[in-house]
Amino acid sequence: MKDSVGSSQANSSGFVRGLGLWDATMVVAGSMIGSGVFIVSADIARQVGSAGWLLVVWIASGLLTVAAALAYGELAAMMPEAGGQYVFLREAYSPFWGFLYGWALFLVIQTGTIAAVAVAFSRFLGVLVPAISPANWIVPPIDLSASYAVSLSTQQFVGILMLVVLTWINTRGLALARWIQNVFTSTKTLAVFGLIVVGLIAGANSGAIRANFAAAWVPHGVAAITPDLGFVPSVTAASGLFGLVVAFCVAQVGSLFSSDAWNNITFAAGEVRDPRRTLAIAMAAGTGLVVTLYVLANVAYVVTLPIAAIQHAPDDRVATAALQTIFGGAGASIMAVAIVISTFGCNNGLILAGARVYWAMAKDGLFFRATGRLNRHHVPAVGLVLQCVWASLLVLPRTRLRDVGGQLVRDAAGAPQYGNVYSNLLDYVVFAVLLFYILTIAAVFVLRRTRPDAPRPYRAFGYPVVPALYIAAAAVISAVLIVYKTQTTWPGLAIVLTGIPVYFAWCASGRRRASG
Repeated sequence: MKDSVGSSQANSSGFVRGLGLWDATMVVAGSMIGSGVFIVSADIARQVGSAGWLLVVWIASGLLTVAAALAYGELAAMMPEAGGQYVFLREAYSPFWGFLYGWALFLVIQTGTIAAVAVAFSRFLGVLVPAISPANWIVPPIDLSASYAVSLSTQQFVGILMLVVLTWINTRGLALARWIQNVFTSTKTLAVFGLIVVGLIAGANSGAIRANFAAAWVPHGVAAITPDLGFVPSVTAASGLFGLVVAFCVAQVGSLFSSDAWNNITFAAGEVRDPRRTLAIAMAAGTGLVVTLYVLANVAYVVTLPIAAIQHAPDDRVATAALQTIFGGAGASIMAVAIVISTFGCNNGLILAGARVYWAMAKDGLFFRATGRLNRHHVPAVGLVLQCVWASLLVLPRTRLRDVGGQLVRDAAGAPQYGNVYSNLLDYVVFAVLLFYILTIAAVFVLRRTRPDAPRPYRAFGYPVVPALYIAAAAVISAVLIVYKTQTTWPGLAIVLTGIPVYFAWCASGRRRASG
């Protein structure tokens, strides 16, 4: 498939500017909507304990996401180059900070998310095709240590196959990948809208509404939030204002990262038509659309299900539980189809965007040189393949699950149960990702001071108040995570810090090539 005539000319970087406003908006929305909105509300409900606070968590994360997108719009309009956030950090601070972000993106943030979405795709496809199962082994688990194993189930195999297919599609050029993105994003947006309409009209019932809104702000059935630091007391959302604030901040992790990846369109800025205008509008429109859908979906949940049913939805599949109250047994299949479509489109956008960051890093001499070359279809094929290989490898390792007493968790037949390493890695980098967001939005202030005369076709909405409020809110959430989720905070920092020796090694290699 060839790019349209109006966008077929490669720009100076070699990329084809084939993404218009609609396409860019579909990348934003499509990269955001995966499986999170259908699942994470169960965990949020257990943390905050009431329908009112559940909705406020989603509203707050939506406002934070839109505020961040509006600030990024100024940076994207100033520097409409492939690489996006990597470029922003490089120009505002130094190549070192840009590299640390790009390194973490390749190592875990982008590839770990791609792996997680791929397995979510195959997991829900397994609802429709039972042979696709986490326990239907092609290669049974091979224990590597007391904590880790590797395996290849049919579920893992289908997830990897999805990555290979989407990567191949993306190596064939922007036009085909753009078409896939537009079709699947439009379809899954309609699917979420359908869930909302069905929930609000057919699912709404007086029993759930009365149970949820008679005491909408009173937490009950809440989980204790136990800090990893022994001298800090455990709290719950029901233990006073401080406990409620802690629970609210911890709950933001699920909703914020269900809304994440909206910035991926900046990675592909080199392929956007009229990027100085298009990028800011696409991020504002895409994030606005998705956060509105997310809030309304949760309204549908709380008018269909009592808060206790949301908290204890089987496997946390809140959307499935809501549809089953309306359609009975068919609800699980309907939801599975919606999530299969959603995750396929989500991963297409993530795969498309991620390789552009590695391309930009390679052009700066900070990544493998081959990833800085475009193929005859004007896309970074080597970067796409490298990303696919690493994401596929992240699908294979397993954690050996243990109970609170340290004993291996086993099923009814006595077989040990396994988790997924990428799930742990994503938990670990939550804190690091927030720090990079804070640094990037602070770059708006830095560049206003250091480059006051730079062209700014779009200026951050509400500057300086709105960006400052985002930084303050994200800093509070980060501080709570340091204290109450220490064990999943320091490994994230460690993953980022592994980039320090790698950065200096690449710099030294570059100097040797220059002198030779």
